[in-house]
Amino acid sequence: MSYIILAINPGSTSTKIAVYEDTQPVLSLAIDHSAAEIAAFATIGDQFEWRKDLVLESLRKRGFDIGTLSAVIGRGGLVHPVEGGVYEVNDALHDDLLHARRQHASNLGGLIAQEIAAEVGVKAYIADPVVVDEMIPYARISGLPQLPRESVFHALNQKAIARRYARETGRKYEELNLIVSHMGGGITVSAHRQGRVIDTSNALNGAGPFSPERAGTLPPGPLIDLCFSGEYTREELQKLINGRGGLLAHLGTTSVPEILRRIDNNDLQAMLVLRAMCYNVAKEIGAMAIALKGKADAILLTGGIAHNKRLTDFIAAHVDFIAPVFVYPGENELEALARNALAVLRGDCEAKTYYKADVTA
Repeated sequence: MSYIILAINPGSTSTKIAVYEDTQPVLSLAIDHSAAEIAAFATIGDQFEWRKDLVLESLRKRGFDIGTLSAVIGRGGLVHPVEGGVYEVNDALHDDLLHARRQHASNLGGLIAQEIAAEVGVKAYIADPVVVDEMIPYARISGLPQLPRESVFHALNQKAIARRYARETGRKYEELNLIVSHMGGGITVSAHRQGRVIDTSNALNGAGPFSPERAGTLPPGPLIDLCFSGEYTREELQKLINGRGGLLAHLGTTSVPEILRRIDNNDLQAMLVLRAMCYNVAKEIGAMAIALKGKADAILLTGGIAHNKRLTDFIAAHVDFIAPVFVYPGENELEALARNALAVLRGDCEAKTYYKADVTA
């Protein structure tokens, strides 16, 4: 028996959807949203009906009958911290997705999935949202009790790549110790110990390596001085940390291929900054090796930046003494979502129940 799964991944400027028959893509497309269209809505939640209708209309135009669906799965949003896994969209999850303290387009994934699934009479899910929190207790503690470390990372792609590596090597994700670095607009590096992410850098608030658009960990004293300099508003400072930091702040672009072209034209500043970013990724990988007590089976490099062999080679040269390095370029989050739903449909794992008070120890 085969299963037909609709995967939905809403982003800030597009809504990506794909239909899978088991693990094979049947249909895949991106619905682009202009800045003017997005600006017409006061909140992310207000976009729900509009984006849902766009998804349904796009499927109809391509002759796809939603009545054939076995399940619908959406990208998980910024809800309460949860363990990794697949979650059925229930009333508690619906409410938290709609009224999340931190708004992001990914919050709409589960909401749209639930609405379409209800119309068809199947179940809706999310999987491995960015707020997956499996950190060991002492990894949460910083030097100030008011500022605990939080787990916010590219959980969906990281766990999907970790499971892929496990499949390809004939082992189980739950039996491996892995260091995974997702490198895209944001960069996160995490320690996966036998199926749980026991420590990770935090991409949302800018901690960890700097990235194409995020500042990463900054010197605290000068940062405080900058906050009280009077030169920036609170909103401007937040944008400097997350959106206008990193490569963009140093070099005026987030495009790694463009920076590599500059380097080929003897731009030494571009070379210095790009190497610094990769060096910071390597240092964070070293930190996660400590979290695993030096017992790492492999280091996995993934995300869009991993397409650039010059960068992955530079990182690998700094960390391959820890464990073998494997590169998985890109991020196929729609496939990751579909595989998670398929695992539930086949009975390979059980969907978890989301509770408002669901926190990890």
